[in-house]
Amino acid sequence: MIFKDYYSILGLETSKITKQELKTAYREAAKKYHPDINVGNTQAEERFKDINEAYRVLSEPSSKRKYDRMWNSHVGKKKKAYEESNRSNGSKFSDFFHMFFGISEDGEVGKETAKKKKVPVRGEDIETEISLSIEETFYGCEKKISLRTSKGTMKTFSIKVPAGIRNGEKVRLLGQGKPGINDGKNGDLFIKINIENSKKFRLSGVDLYTDLKLTPWEAALGTRATVESINDTASIYVPQGIASGEIVRIPGKGYKDGKGGRGDLIAEVKILVPKEISEEERSIYETLSKVSKFNPRISE
Repeated sequence: MIFKDYYSILGLETSKITKQELKTAYREAAKKYHPDINVGNTQAEERFKDINEAYRVLSEPSSKRKYDRMWNSHVGKKKKAYEESNRSNGSKFSDFFHMFFGISEDGEVGKETAKKKKVPVRGEDIETEISLSIEETFYGCEKKISLRTSKGTMKTFSIKVPAGIRNGEKVRLLGQGKPGINDGKNGDLFIKINIENSKKFRLSGVDLYTDLKLTPWEAALGTRATVESINDTASIYVPQGIASGEIVRIPGKGYKDGKGGRGDLIAEVKILVPKEISEEERSIYETLSKVSKFNPRISE
């Protein structure tokens, strides 16, 4: 059986680490090799499985002590370190992992092993996702979701979404995943937050985009306009001769950046022509068409 250097897998050089150091290393490694980021990359997928496997072993004190004895024997004496395991298709954990938890190929604890050794095994995590509006995530909110349990019943969860959560981030509910085995801890429930654009705002990173609608004469002459941000209004100067598609950037009026600041509000110009005009307006437009030399169809 191939020895697997779990510390090397997580980017750690020593077994003398704190729980927080282990968690930090796990999060960084999992983020780098997550399947959502490495779509279609089978090597990254296998690596991601090894990362989860390593964390499962090292996060349990009893299995970590057992593993550390092997690690000191292999790595401490300069023997062969980590190698990729040969997984069968669909195999969640390697054979090397089985010797710590007695896990079968379908990811469940072997009944005989569990019965004899009473090894505590942490339950699997559950992931789901919900969609929220920009306003809900900007201010923070509380939502209720219902999920079907492994027993077939529906269970309702209350989720507190923190103000300023970023698109794609996850809310974690401790112990609300699948139940553990042999008094092992329950897994966690992760809820991915998808932020939906509204009629007024479009989110890009920490910047908010909105439309700045102008009349033809406002665009030609320049004007001062009031623009609504997500929580107040801002007065901006629009320079003369501005065209549709150009932008006016308003600093510090965008989405929360997670550091106590905010991104920018970006007003995209849209010049609108009235569908109905009075006789006086028609006369002015006709006069303008005669005296103006401007022709947008002629290249400059």
